[in-house]
Amino acid sequence: MTADSHRHSQAHAIATDISSFDAWIGGDSYRTDEVLETRDPFVDEPITTVARCREDDIDAAVEAAWAGYDSVWSETTPAERSQTLFEWIDVLRENVEDLTLLECLDTGKPKSDARGEVEGAIDTLEYYASLCRSPAQDGRQIPARNDLHTYTQYEPYGVVGQITPWNFPIWSAAWKLGPALAAGNATVLKPSAVAPLTTLRIAELSAEILPDGVLNVTPGNGSEAGSALTAHENVRKLSFTGSTAVGKHVMEAAASHIAPITLELGGKSPFIVFPDADLEKVVNAVADGIYYSTGEICDAFSRAIVHEDVADEFVDRFVAKANSYTLGDPLDSDTTMGPLTTREQYETVEEYVEIATAEGATLAVGGEAPDDPTLAAGWYYEPTVFTDVDNDMRIAREEVFGPVQTVQTFDTYEEGIAIANDTDYGLAAGIGTERTDLAHNAASDLEAGVIYVNEYGPILPEGPYTGFKNSGIGNDLGVEALDHYRQSKTVYVNLEEPSI
Repeated sequence: MTADSHRHSQAHAIATDISSFDAWIGGDSYRTDEVLETRDPFVDEPITTVARCREDDIDAAVEAAWAGYDSVWSETTPAERSQTLFEWIDVLRENVEDLTLLECLDTGKPKSDARGEVEGAIDTLEYYASLCRSPAQDGRQIPARNDLHTYTQYEPYGVVGQITPWNFPIWSAAWKLGPALAAGNATVLKPSAVAPLTTLRIAELSAEILPDGVLNVTPGNGSEAGSALTAHENVRKLSFTGSTAVGKHVMEAAASHIAPITLELGGKSPFIVFPDADLEKVVNAVADGIYYSTGEICDAFSRAIVHEDVADEFVDRFVAKANSYTLGDPLDSDTTMGPLTTREQYETVEEYVEIATAEGATLAVGGEAPDDPTLAAGWYYEPTVFTDVDNDMRIAREEVFGPVQTVQTFDTYEEGIAIANDTDYGLAAGIGTERTDLAHNAASDLEAGVIYVNEYGPILPEGPYTGFKNSGIGNDLGVEALDHYRQSKTVYVNLEEPSI
Protein backbone atom coordinates (compact mmCIF):
# COMPACT_ATOMS: atom_id res chain seq x y z
CA MET A 1 0.00 0.00 0.00
CA THR A 2 1.37 3.42 -0.97
CA ALA A 3 1.52 6.31 1.47
CA ASP A 4 -1.36 8.03 -0.36
CA SER A 5 -3.49 4.87 -0.25
CA HIS A 6 -2.78 4.50 3.46
CA ARG A 7 -3.80 8.10 4.06
CA HIS A 8 -7.08 7.49 2.24
CA SER A 9 -7.75 4.32 4.22
CA GLN A 10 -7.33 6.34 7.40
CA ALA A 11 -9.64 9.02 5.99
CA HIS A 12 -12.26 6.37 5.21
CA ALA A 13 -12.10 5.20 8.81
CA ILE A 14 -12.66 8.77 9.99
CA ALA A 15 -15.63 9.08 7.63
CA THR A 16 -17.29 5.93 8.98
CA ASP A 17 -16.79 7.23 12.53
CA ILE A 18 -18.64 10.43 11.59
CA SER A 19 -21.86 8.67 10.62
CA SER A 20 -23.49 5.38 9.73
CA PHE A 21 -24.96 7.12 6.64
CA ASP A 22 -28.43 5.67 6.96
CA ALA A 23 -31.32 7.49 5.34
CA TRP A 24 -32.84 10.33 7.39
CA ILE A 25 -36.61 10.12 7.74
CA GLY A 26 -38.90 11.63 10.36
CA GLY A 27 -36.05 13.22 12.28
CA ASP A 28 -34.09 10.01 12.81
CA SER A 29 -31.78 7.53 11.11
CA TYR A 30 -33.64 5.09 8.90
CA ARG A 31 -32.15 1.75 7.91
CA THR A 32 -32.95 -0.04 4.68
CA ASP A 33 -32.62 -3.73 3.90
CA GLU A 34 -30.08 -3.06 1.15
CA VAL A 35 -27.20 -0.62 0.88
CA LEU A 36 -25.18 1.11 -1.84
CA GLU A 37 -21.44 1.58 -1.95
CA THR A 38 -19.92 5.03 -2.37
CA ARG A 39 -16.38 4.96 -3.75
CA ASP A 40 -13.31 7.14 -3.40
CA PRO A 41 -12.29 8.10 -6.97
CA PHE A 42 -8.64 8.60 -6.01
CA VAL A 43 -8.08 4.94 -5.07
CA ASP A 44 -11.26 3.43 -6.58
CA GLU A 45 -12.10 1.80 -3.27
CA PRO A 46 -15.25 1.94 -1.13
CA ILE A 47 -15.48 4.70 1.44
CA THR A 48 -18.57 3.29 3.13
CA THR A 49 -22.12 2.14 2.38
CA VAL A 50 -25.31 4.17 2.44
CA ALA A 51 -28.98 3.30 2.58
CA ARG A 52 -30.62 2.14 -0.65
CA CYS A 53 -34.10 3.61 -0.65
CA ARG A 54 -36.89 2.25 -2.83
CA GLU A 55 -40.57 3.04 -3.35
CA ASP A 56 -41.70 1.93 0.13
CA ASP A 57 -39.01 4.08 1.73
CA ILE A 58 -40.03 7.10 -0.35
CA ASP A 59 -43.62 6.52 0.80
CA ALA A 60 -42.39 6.56 4.41
CA ALA A 61 -40.44 9.76 3.84
CA VAL A 62 -43.36 11.56 2.18
CA GLU A 63 -45.66 10.48 5.01
CA ALA A 64 -43.14 11.73 7.59
CA ALA A 65 -42.80 15.01 5.71
CA TRP A 66 -46.54 15.63 5.74
CA ALA A 67 -46.69 14.76 9.44
CA GLY A 68 -43.92 17.27 10.20
CA TYR A 69 -45.51 19.90 8.00
CA ASP A 70 -49.06 19.52 9.31
CA SER A 71 -48.18 19.23 12.99
CA VAL A 72 -45.50 21.90 13.36
CA TRP A 73 -43.88 23.53 10.36
CA SER A 74 -47.03 24.89 8.71
CA GLU A 75 -47.81 26.77 11.94
CA THR A 76 -44.42 28.46 12.28
CA THR A 77 -44.04 32.16 11.64
CA PRO A 78 -41.33 33.47 9.29
CA ALA A 79 -39.41 34.67 12.35
CA GLU A 80 -39.55 31.21 13.92
CA ARG A 81 -38.40 29.56 10.70
CA SER A 82 -35.54 32.01 10.43
CA GLN A 83 -34.39 31.35 14.00
CA THR A 84 -34.59 27.57 13.47
CA LEU A 85 -32.57 27.70 10.27
CA PHE A 86 -29.90 29.87 11.90
CA GLU A 87 -29.58 27.37 14.74
CA TRP A 88 -28.97 24.62 12.18
CA ILE A 89 -26.46 26.80 10.34
CA ASP A 90 -24.50 27.34 13.56
CA VAL A 91 -24.17 23.56 13.96
CA LEU A 92 -23.09 23.17 10.33
CA ARG A 93 -20.36 25.77 10.83
CA GLU A 94 -19.04 23.78 13.78
CA ASN A 95 -18.72 20.76 11.47
CA VAL A 96 -17.03 22.33 8.44
CA GLU A 97 -13.93 20.12 8.78
CA ASP A 98 -15.90 16.87 8.76
CA LEU A 99 -18.11 18.03 5.89
CA THR A 100 -15.06 19.08 3.88
CA LEU A 101 -13.42 15.69 4.32
CA LEU A 102 -16.59 13.86 3.28
CA GLU A 103 -17.05 16.03 0.19
CA CYS A 104 -13.40 15.60 -0.78
CA LEU A 105 -13.48 11.81 -0.47
CA ASP A 106 -16.85 11.36 -2.15
CA THR A 107 -16.25 13.54 -5.22
CA GLY A 108 -12.46 13.65 -5.66
CA LYS A 109 -12.36 17.44 -5.42
CA PRO A 110 -9.17 18.99 -4.03
CA LYS A 111 -9.73 19.63 -0.35
CA SER A 112 -9.48 23.42 -0.71
CA ASP A 113 -12.24 23.37 -3.35
CA ALA A 114 -14.38 21.08 -1.22
CA ARG A 115 -14.04 23.47 1.72
CA GLY A 116 -15.09 26.40 -0.46
CA GLU A 117 -18.20 24.54 -1.56
CA VAL A 118 -19.11 23.56 2.00
CA GLU A 119 -18.80 27.20 3.03
CA GLY A 120 -20.77 28.25 -0.04
CA ALA A 121 -23.56 25.87 0.94
CA ILE A 122 -23.71 27.28 4.46
CA ASP A 123 -23.72 30.82 3.07
CA THR A 124 -26.65 29.89 0.83
CA LEU A 125 -28.65 28.53 3.75
CA GLU A 126 -27.83 31.68 5.72
CA TYR A 127 -29.13 33.84 2.88
CA TYR A 128 -32.49 32.06 2.90
CA ALA A 129 -32.67 32.09 6.68
CA SER A 130 -32.37 35.87 6.41
CA LEU A 131 -35.03 36.05 3.67
CA CYS A 132 -37.58 34.42 5.96
CA ARG A 133 -38.14 37.80 7.61
CA SER A 134 -37.65 40.01 4.55
CA PRO A 135 -40.31 41.85 2.52
CA ALA A 136 -39.82 39.15 -0.14
CA GLN A 137 -42.11 36.95 1.97
CA ASP A 138 -44.83 39.61 2.22
CA GLY A 139 -47.99 39.72 0.18
CA ARG A 140 -49.33 43.01 -1.12
CA GLN A 141 -52.45 45.13 -0.95
CA ILE A 142 -54.14 45.79 -4.29
CA PRO A 143 -56.04 49.13 -4.41
CA ALA A 144 -58.44 47.99 -7.13
CA ARG A 145 -61.71 49.56 -5.92
CA ASN A 146 -62.90 51.57 -2.96
CA ASP A 147 -65.50 48.96 -2.01
CA LEU A 148 -62.96 46.11 -1.94
CA HIS A 149 -60.09 45.26 0.35
CA THR A 150 -57.95 43.06 -1.92
CA TYR A 151 -54.68 41.51 -0.90
CA THR A 152 -52.37 38.61 -1.69
CA GLN A 153 -50.62 36.16 0.59
CA TYR A 154 -48.04 33.44 0.01
CA GLU A 155 -48.44 29.86 1.14
CA PRO A 156 -46.05 26.89 0.87
CA TYR A 157 -46.95 23.84 -1.21
CA GLY A 158 -46.60 21.51 1.78
CA VAL A 159 -44.26 18.66 0.84
CA VAL A 160 -41.78 19.09 -2.01
CA GLY A 161 -39.45 16.58 -3.68
CA GLN A 162 -35.89 17.48 -4.58
CA ILE A 163 -33.19 15.60 -6.48
CA THR A 164 -29.55 16.71 -6.50
CA PRO A 165 -26.53 15.68 -8.62
CA TRP A 166 -23.15 14.19 -7.73
CA ASN A 167 -20.90 16.99 -8.98
CA PHE A 168 -21.74 19.59 -6.28
CA PRO A 169 -23.51 17.53 -3.60
CA ILE A 170 -23.64 19.82 -0.57
CA TRP A 171 -23.89 23.07 -2.49
CA SER A 172 -26.74 21.91 -4.71
CA ALA A 173 -28.54 20.54 -1.65
CA ALA A 174 -28.36 23.98 -0.05
CA TRP A 175 -29.64 25.61 -3.25
CA LYS A 176 -32.79 23.53 -2.91
CA LEU A 177 -33.22 23.24 0.84
CA GLY A 178 -32.71 26.95 1.51
CA PRO A 179 -35.69 28.39 -0.39
CA ALA A 180 -37.92 25.34 0.22
CA LEU A 181 -37.57 25.50 4.01
CA ALA A 182 -37.61 29.31 4.13
CA ALA A 183 -40.93 29.32 2.25
CA GLY A 184 -42.36 26.92 4.84
CA ASN A 185 -42.30 23.57 3.06
CA ALA A 186 -41.19 20.17 4.30
CA THR A 187 -38.97 18.26 1.90
CA VAL A 188 -37.88 14.84 0.73
CA LEU A 189 -34.46 15.19 -0.91
CA LYS A 190 -32.81 12.41 -2.89
CA PRO A 191 -29.06 12.95 -3.31
CA SER A 192 -27.11 11.16 -6.00
CA ALA A 193 -26.16 7.61 -5.07
CA VAL A 194 -22.63 8.43 -6.25
CA ALA A 195 -21.89 11.17 -3.68
CA PRO A 196 -24.51 11.33 -0.90
CA LEU A 197 -22.35 11.62 2.22
CA THR A 198 -22.46 15.34 2.98
CA THR A 199 -26.19 15.59 2.32
CA LEU A 200 -26.89 12.76 4.76
CA ARG A 201 -24.61 14.33 7.32
CA ILE A 202 -26.19 17.79 7.21
CA ALA A 203 -29.57 16.13 7.71
CA GLU A 204 -28.25 14.34 10.81
CA LEU A 205 -26.94 17.67 12.07
CA SER A 206 -30.48 19.06 11.94
CA ALA A 207 -31.59 16.65 14.70
CA GLU A 208 -33.52 18.35 17.51
CA ILE A 209 -33.36 21.63 15.59
CA LEU A 210 -35.63 21.18 12.60
CA PRO A 211 -38.95 19.58 13.60
CA ASP A 212 -39.13 15.85 12.91
CA GLY A 213 -40.09 15.16 9.31
CA VAL A 214 -39.36 18.62 7.92
CA LEU A 215 -36.12 17.44 6.29
CA ASN A 216 -35.88 13.90 4.91
CA VAL A 217 -32.95 12.53 2.88
CA THR A 218 -33.44 9.32 0.91
CA PRO A 219 -30.35 8.13 -0.99
CA GLY A 220 -30.82 5.59 -3.74
CA ASN A 221 -30.68 4.94 -7.43
CA GLY A 222 -32.52 7.25 -9.78
CA SER A 223 -34.51 4.38 -11.28
CA GLU A 224 -35.75 3.38 -7.83
CA ALA A 225 -35.83 6.23 -5.32
CA GLY A 226 -35.78 9.02 -7.90
CA SER A 227 -38.61 7.64 -9.99
CA ALA A 228 -40.71 6.93 -6.92
CA LEU A 229 -40.24 10.49 -5.67
CA THR A 230 -41.03 12.23 -8.95
CA ALA A 231 -44.16 10.13 -9.52
CA HIS A 232 -45.47 10.41 -5.95
CA GLU A 233 -48.96 11.91 -5.91
CA ASN A 234 -48.48 13.48 -2.47
CA VAL A 235 -45.42 15.48 -3.54
CA ARG A 236 -46.77 18.90 -4.47
CA LYS A 237 -43.69 20.36 -6.18
CA LEU A 238 -40.48 18.94 -7.72
CA SER A 239 -37.02 20.35 -8.26
CA PHE A 240 -34.33 18.47 -10.17
CA THR A 241 -30.72 19.17 -11.09
CA GLY A 242 -29.04 16.82 -13.55
CA SER A 243 -28.88 15.89 -17.19
CA THR A 244 -31.32 17.14 -19.80
CA ALA A 245 -32.26 13.58 -20.74
CA VAL A 246 -33.31 12.69 -17.18
CA GLY A 247 -34.93 16.10 -16.75
CA LYS A 248 -37.38 15.23 -19.52
CA HIS A 249 -38.44 12.11 -17.60
CA VAL A 250 -38.87 14.16 -14.42
CA MET A 251 -41.05 16.59 -16.33
CA GLU A 252 -43.22 13.75 -17.64
CA ALA A 253 -43.59 12.26 -14.15
CA ALA A 254 -44.53 15.63 -12.68
CA ALA A 255 -47.15 16.11 -15.39
CA SER A 256 -48.89 12.90 -14.32
CA HIS A 257 -50.02 14.60 -11.10
CA ILE A 258 -49.75 18.25 -12.19
CA ALA A 259 -46.80 19.09 -9.95
CA PRO A 260 -44.90 22.28 -10.84
CA ILE A 261 -41.20 21.74 -11.51
CA THR A 262 -37.87 23.50 -11.42
CA LEU A 263 -35.21 22.01 -13.70
CA GLU A 264 -31.50 22.90 -13.80
CA LEU A 265 -30.09 20.80 -16.60
CA GLY A 266 -27.10 20.46 -18.92
CA GLY A 267 -24.99 23.07 -20.63
CA LYS A 268 -22.49 23.74 -23.39
CA SER A 269 -21.45 27.19 -22.33
CA PRO A 270 -19.50 29.51 -24.66
CA PHE A 271 -16.94 32.13 -23.71
CA ILE A 272 -16.47 34.79 -26.41
CA VAL A 273 -13.01 36.35 -26.46
CA PHE A 274 -13.15 39.70 -28.27
CA PRO A 275 -9.97 41.15 -29.86
CA ASP A 276 -9.52 43.79 -27.15
CA ALA A 277 -9.67 41.25 -24.29
CA ASP A 278 -7.00 41.09 -21.61
CA LEU A 279 -5.76 37.63 -22.56
CA GLU A 280 -4.12 36.87 -19.23
CA LYS A 281 -7.41 37.59 -17.50
CA VAL A 282 -9.65 35.66 -19.89
CA VAL A 283 -7.34 32.64 -20.18
CA ASN A 284 -7.60 32.28 -16.42
CA ALA A 285 -11.38 32.76 -16.57
CA VAL A 286 -11.92 30.14 -19.28
CA ALA A 287 -9.56 27.71 -17.56
CA ASP A 288 -11.41 28.15 -14.27
CA GLY A 289 -14.63 27.53 -16.13
CA ILE A 290 -13.55 24.22 -17.68
CA TYR A 291 -10.93 22.77 -15.33
CA TYR A 292 -12.43 23.59 -11.94
CA SER A 293 -13.98 20.41 -10.52
CA THR A 294 -12.25 18.51 -13.37
CA GLY A 295 -14.80 19.96 -15.78
CA GLU A 296 -17.72 18.24 -14.07
CA ILE A 297 -19.72 21.47 -14.03
CA CYS A 298 -23.11 22.15 -15.59
CA ASP A 299 -22.12 25.65 -16.72
CA ALA A 300 -18.53 24.76 -17.74
CA PHE A 301 -16.96 27.09 -20.31
CA SER A 302 -16.40 24.17 -22.66
CA ARG A 303 -16.47 26.31 -25.84
CA ALA A 304 -13.93 29.12 -26.24
CA ILE A 305 -14.98 31.27 -29.21
CA VAL A 306 -11.98 33.47 -29.95
CA HIS A 307 -11.55 36.36 -32.38
CA GLU A 308 -9.18 35.33 -35.14
CA ASP A 309 -6.82 38.29 -34.46
CA VAL A 310 -5.92 36.88 -31.03
CA ALA A 311 -6.64 33.16 -31.53
CA ASP A 312 -3.04 31.99 -31.88
CA GLU A 313 -1.88 33.84 -28.80
CA PHE A 314 -4.93 32.68 -26.85
CA VAL A 315 -4.25 29.03 -27.71
CA ASP A 316 -0.56 29.31 -26.76
CA ARG A 317 -1.45 30.87 -23.41
CA PHE A 318 -4.30 28.44 -22.80
CA VAL A 319 -2.17 25.36 -23.50
CA ALA A 320 0.41 26.68 -21.04
CA LYS A 321 -2.32 27.20 -18.49
CA ALA A 322 -3.64 23.66 -19.03
CA ASN A 323 -0.17 22.31 -18.42
CA SER A 324 0.12 24.26 -15.15
CA TYR A 325 -2.41 22.19 -13.21
CA THR A 326 -1.13 19.81 -10.56
CA LEU A 327 -2.97 16.50 -10.73
CA GLY A 328 -2.68 14.67 -7.44
CA ASP A 329 -4.21 13.36 -4.25
CA PRO A 330 -7.28 15.47 -3.36
CA LEU A 331 -6.17 15.41 0.28
CA ASP A 332 -2.86 17.08 -0.70
CA SER A 333 -2.87 20.88 -0.40
CA ASP A 334 -0.71 21.19 -3.55
CA THR A 335 -3.26 19.45 -5.76
CA THR A 336 -5.21 21.72 -8.11
CA MET A 337 -7.07 19.02 -10.06
CA GLY A 338 -8.44 15.76 -8.77
CA PRO A 339 -9.87 12.73 -10.54
CA LEU A 340 -13.18 12.46 -12.31
CA THR A 341 -15.78 11.24 -9.85
CA THR A 342 -16.65 7.90 -11.45
CA ARG A 343 -15.35 5.29 -13.85
CA GLU A 344 -18.39 5.94 -16.06
CA GLN A 345 -17.52 9.61 -16.42
CA TYR A 346 -13.89 8.79 -17.18
CA GLU A 347 -15.03 6.46 -19.97
CA THR A 348 -17.36 9.16 -21.31
CA VAL A 349 -14.50 11.65 -21.52
CA GLU A 350 -12.31 9.08 -23.26
CA GLU A 351 -15.05 8.42 -25.79
CA TYR A 352 -15.54 12.11 -26.60
CA VAL A 353 -11.82 12.64 -27.10
CA GLU A 354 -11.83 9.77 -29.60
CA ILE A 355 -14.87 11.25 -31.34
CA ALA A 356 -13.26 14.69 -31.57
CA THR A 357 -10.10 13.24 -33.11
CA ALA A 358 -12.14 11.22 -35.62
CA GLU A 359 -14.12 14.31 -36.59
CA GLY A 360 -10.94 16.18 -37.50
CA ALA A 361 -10.36 18.40 -34.48
CA THR A 362 -6.70 19.01 -33.60
CA LEU A 363 -5.51 17.88 -30.18
CA ALA A 364 -3.37 20.70 -28.79
CA VAL A 365 -2.68 19.21 -25.35
CA GLY A 366 -3.83 16.39 -23.09
CA GLY A 367 -6.15 13.75 -24.44
CA GLU A 368 -5.18 10.90 -22.11
CA ALA A 369 -4.68 9.77 -18.55
CA PRO A 370 -1.57 11.20 -16.87
CA ASP A 371 1.59 9.10 -17.03
CA ASP A 372 2.03 8.99 -13.26
CA PRO A 373 1.96 5.63 -11.45
CA THR A 374 0.85 7.30 -8.20
CA LEU A 375 -2.41 8.31 -9.92
CA ALA A 376 -3.00 5.05 -11.80
CA ALA A 377 -5.74 3.77 -9.47
CA GLY A 378 -7.80 6.95 -9.80
CA TRP A 379 -9.99 8.31 -12.60
CA TYR A 380 -7.61 11.01 -13.74
CA TYR A 381 -7.67 12.73 -17.11
CA GLU A 382 -5.29 15.40 -18.32
CA PRO A 383 -6.56 18.93 -19.04
CA THR A 384 -7.35 18.71 -22.74
CA VAL A 385 -7.64 21.30 -25.54
CA PHE A 386 -8.94 20.86 -29.10
CA THR A 387 -8.51 23.44 -31.86
CA ASP A 388 -9.81 23.48 -35.46
CA VAL A 389 -13.30 22.84 -34.14
CA ASP A 390 -16.49 23.82 -35.94
CA ASN A 391 -20.02 23.94 -34.60
CA ASP A 392 -21.19 20.85 -36.46
CA MET A 393 -18.85 18.58 -34.51
CA ARG A 394 -20.26 16.56 -31.62
CA ILE A 395 -17.45 17.82 -29.41
CA ALA A 396 -18.87 21.34 -29.90
CA ARG A 397 -22.51 20.40 -29.41
CA GLU A 398 -22.71 17.70 -26.74
CA GLU A 399 -21.95 18.01 -23.04
CA VAL A 400 -18.73 16.13 -22.20
CA PHE A 401 -18.70 16.89 -18.45
CA GLY A 402 -14.95 16.62 -18.17
CA PRO A 403 -11.74 18.68 -18.61
CA VAL A 404 -12.07 19.06 -22.39
CA GLN A 405 -11.89 22.53 -23.98
CA THR A 406 -12.68 23.37 -27.61
CA VAL A 407 -11.46 26.49 -29.40
CA GLN A 408 -13.31 28.03 -32.34
CA THR A 409 -12.62 31.31 -34.13
CA PHE A 410 -14.79 34.16 -35.44
CA ASP A 411 -14.36 37.38 -37.40
CA THR A 412 -17.30 39.75 -36.80
CA TYR A 413 -19.37 40.47 -33.70
CA GLU A 414 -22.44 38.97 -35.34
CA GLU A 415 -20.56 35.77 -36.21
CA GLY A 416 -19.27 35.36 -32.67
CA ILE A 417 -22.74 35.74 -31.17
CA ALA A 418 -24.23 33.39 -33.77
CA ILE A 419 -21.70 30.64 -33.01
CA ALA A 420 -22.24 31.06 -29.27
CA ASN A 421 -26.03 30.84 -29.60
CA ASP A 422 -25.97 27.91 -32.05
CA THR A 423 -26.57 25.33 -29.34
CA ASP A 424 -29.49 23.52 -27.74
CA TYR A 425 -28.34 24.75 -24.34
CA GLY A 426 -28.41 28.10 -22.59
CA LEU A 427 -27.19 27.78 -19.03
CA ALA A 428 -24.27 30.20 -18.98
CA ALA A 429 -21.98 32.24 -21.23
CA GLY A 430 -18.86 34.32 -20.80
CA ILE A 431 -17.56 37.52 -22.38
CA GLY A 432 -13.92 38.61 -22.58
CA THR A 433 -13.57 42.32 -23.34
CA GLU A 434 -12.37 45.60 -21.84
CA ARG A 435 -15.11 47.58 -23.61
CA THR A 436 -18.32 48.25 -21.72
CA ASP A 437 -20.35 48.56 -24.94
CA LEU A 438 -19.27 45.07 -26.04
CA ALA A 439 -19.88 43.63 -22.58
CA HIS A 440 -23.43 44.97 -22.26
CA ASN A 441 -24.48 44.33 -25.85
CA ALA A 442 -23.12 40.78 -25.85
CA ALA A 443 -24.78 40.10 -22.48
CA SER A 444 -28.10 41.09 -24.05
CA ASP A 445 -27.55 39.11 -27.25
CA LEU A 446 -26.34 35.84 -25.68
CA GLU A 447 -29.06 33.25 -25.06
CA ALA A 448 -28.13 32.10 -21.57
CA GLY A 449 -29.43 32.52 -18.05
CA VAL A 450 -26.12 33.50 -16.42
CA ILE A 451 -23.50 35.76 -18.02
CA TYR A 452 -19.96 36.19 -16.69
CA VAL A 453 -17.74 39.07 -17.82
CA ASN A 454 -13.97 38.46 -17.76
CA GLU A 455 -14.29 35.86 -14.99
CA TYR A 456 -15.81 32.51 -14.16
CA GLY A 457 -18.08 33.19 -11.22
CA PRO A 458 -18.79 34.05 -8.55
CA ILE A 459 -22.06 32.24 -7.94
CA LEU A 460 -23.79 34.05 -5.10
CA PRO A 461 -27.06 33.12 -3.40
CA GLU A 462 -28.40 36.60 -4.10
CA GLY A 463 -28.28 36.07 -7.89
CA PRO A 464 -30.91 33.89 -9.60
CA TYR A 465 -29.46 30.94 -11.50
CA THR A 466 -31.52 29.82 -14.46
CA GLY A 467 -31.18 28.09 -17.81
CA PHE A 468 -32.55 28.94 -21.23
CA LYS A 469 -33.60 26.41 -23.88
CA ASN A 470 -32.69 22.81 -22.96
CA SER A 471 -30.80 23.97 -19.88
CA GLY A 472 -33.85 24.16 -17.70
CA ILE A 473 -36.96 25.80 -16.32
CA GLY A 474 -37.21 28.22 -13.42
CA ASN A 475 -34.72 29.53 -10.89
CA ASP A 476 -32.37 28.27 -8.28
CA LEU A 477 -30.95 30.95 -5.96
CA GLY A 478 -32.02 34.55 -5.52
CA VAL A 479 -35.26 35.85 -4.12
CA GLU A 480 -36.82 34.42 -7.28
CA ALA A 481 -36.31 30.85 -6.05
CA LEU A 482 -38.82 31.46 -3.26
CA ASP A 483 -41.55 31.78 -5.88
CA HIS A 484 -40.90 28.20 -6.95
CA TYR A 485 -41.68 26.95 -3.45
CA ARG A 486 -44.84 28.89 -2.65
CA GLN A 487 -48.28 29.63 -4.05
CA SER A 488 -49.98 33.02 -4.10
CA LYS A 489 -53.55 33.48 -2.94
CA THR A 490 -55.70 36.53 -3.67
CA VAL A 491 -58.30 37.53 -1.09
CA TYR A 492 -61.27 39.81 -1.89
CA VAL A 493 -63.08 41.36 1.07
CA ASN A 494 -66.19 43.27 -0.03
CA LEU A 495 -66.76 46.45 1.92
CA GLU A 496 -70.21 47.93 2.54
CA GLU A 497 -70.86 51.66 2.65
CA PRO A 498 -70.07 52.87 6.18
CA SER A 499 -73.13 53.74 8.26
CA ILE A 500 -73.94 54.31 11.91
